[in-house]
Amino acid sequence: MRKKTLNFGIIGSGFMGRTHVFGIALASRLFELPVSLRLVKIADVSYDAARKAANEMGFEDFTGDWKDLIEDKKVDVINITTPNAFHKEMALEAIKAGKHVYCEKPLATSIGDANAMRKAANRANIKTQVGFNYLCNPMLKKARKMILDGDLGEILGFRGLHAEDYMVSRKSPFTWRHEKQGGGALADLGSHIIATAEFLIGPIKEVMGSCETAIKTRKDQLGLSRDIEVDDITRVFLRFENGATGSLEANWISMGRKMQHDFEVYGSEGAIFYSGERLNELLYYNNSDPTGEKGFRTIWAGPDHKPYDRFCVAPGHQLGFADLKAIEVKQFVDAITGLSPEPFNFDAGYRIQMLVDLIKKSSMQEKWLAVEID
Repeated sequence: MRKKTLNFGIIGSGFMGRTHVFGIALASRLFELPVSLRLVKIADVSYDAARKAANEMGFEDFTGDWKDLIEDKKVDVINITTPNAFHKEMALEAIKAGKHVYCEKPLATSIGDANAMRKAANRANIKTQVGFNYLCNPMLKKARKMILDGDLGEILGFRGLHAEDYMVSRKSPFTWRHEKQGGGALADLGSHIIATAEFLIGPIKEVMGSCETAIKTRKDQLGLSRDIEVDDITRVFLRFENGATGSLEANWISMGRKMQHDFEVYGSEGAIFYSGERLNELLYYNNSDPTGEKGFRTIWAGPDHKPYDRFCVAPGHQLGFADLKAIEVKQFVDAITGLSPEPFNFDAGYRIQMLVDLIKKSSMQEKWLAVEID
């Protein structure tokens, strides 16, 4: 019997648009999905840009108008990979059209917009996904299982860091990321490490943030000096509902760092350490090891850490960034077809936006703030 087809339409052909294409293509070939995946249409900023992207990435059709894509009755899923400020309008239009929506993080540029998006999705009873593909790494799932299984004992502390250096040069031009709606390093990178902290440790109940702008002005494309109103570095103290405490940092001017999505979790009986720059390794310290043999040992990603086995039969051969997106696509397809719950829907994306906004507010007020349960 021939499988039904799930038709994708992607808005944007930049870095994340291409990553979504890779994820869809890989997922359709590596996993036993209940439906066939089809790249139907892509929209971009112009007709020519969309045509070029369609030819390069194998789409059947293209358009220079994203609303045309959303209105296309052949399309079942809308993938939004545009700058943050466009997420709300595009998502609401897609929801109104009855499409499932796969939106890159952060979900929106404000908690109000994120709330409107999640409420619209819930009313329409469509499936949603926010792109936090780092959470799909088998090593993060292994870390979470070790924590839940009690391998580390009582969880006492968490330290997290997402640092890159793509904004370190003062000569880098002013872009949409430097506008308030861009969100700064906290929204762009911090959202990832916040999501990881709650994925591993559980809900955060209080935050104390410090948002810093190190480079005060940048020149735009016209050579005009523009004041920067977003953070380059944000540091946060955390208190979790389970009694653990911790800290995290978001930093896009960290010289030399390209993908430092790192965390350490400390317990009464052991500890784990992970670095995004070595995303196929998890370091584990077991306090019950004999004296003279204590130390962190490496757990290598391998076929035992599902679904690594779908990509490679040999341990230590490593997954990559696009592979994690393929896993995310597979999980979303399973949710759309009713095989599993949504892995990270708009409600989850709203919570991350709420925490981002609360950290900014804490920084301005210079005090601890409690997370309000919604």
